[in-house]
Amino acid sequence: MRKYETMYIIRPTLDEEAVKGVVERFSDLIAQEGGQVEKIDEWGRRRLAYPIDDLKEGYYVLMNFSAPATLPGELERVYKITDSILRYTIIRDDD
Repeated sequence: MRKYETMYIIRPTLDEEAVKGVVERFSDLIAQEGGQVEKIDEWGRRRLAYPIDDLKEGYYVLMNFSAPATLPGELERVYKITDSILRYTIIRDDD
C-alpha cells in the first residue's frame, strides 16, 4: 500500500454536524476500499485565497492515509459528485 495525503475544503454554510458527517463519510470510504486512515487534521474555518462560488471562507480538512493505488481515483470521483466539497487535492506521499 502507498501513502497519500488529501486536503479538501468543505462549504462553510454547513452546520457542525454536517461537517462531521462529511469527514466521516470520506474516512469510511477509505476504509471500505481497503485503505487505512492514519491521521485526520481538521484545520477548521479559514479564509480562502480567492472567492469560490461567492464564498470567502471554507472548512479545511487534511487527511493522511495508506491505500491501494486504485483508491485515489475512486476518492476523486466521490469528491467531484459531493456538493459540499469546494476544492480538493490528493498527493502521493513519497518518503
